[in-house]
Amino acid sequence: MYKFEHYRQLGLADFNQPLGFKMNPENRWVKKAATIPWDAIEEKYAKLFPSKTGMPAKPLRMALGCVC
Repeated sequence: MYKFEHYRQLGLADFNQPLGFKMNPENRWVKKAATIPWDAIEEKYAKLFPSKTGMPAKPLRMALGCVC
């Protein structure tokens, strides 16, 4: 089972750190994240979990973060 929750994902540029620092929009990781078609990849990822029962799968970006 997979549930789409697009509203939960913050972009790297939208992330506010506790001390008020901002992510630099020229940072290579911020630029790379903006070029990846997350929604298209997430649709393919969701097809890996066809069951309608059980615990929902973890979000795509969380799963990728665990692998790296």
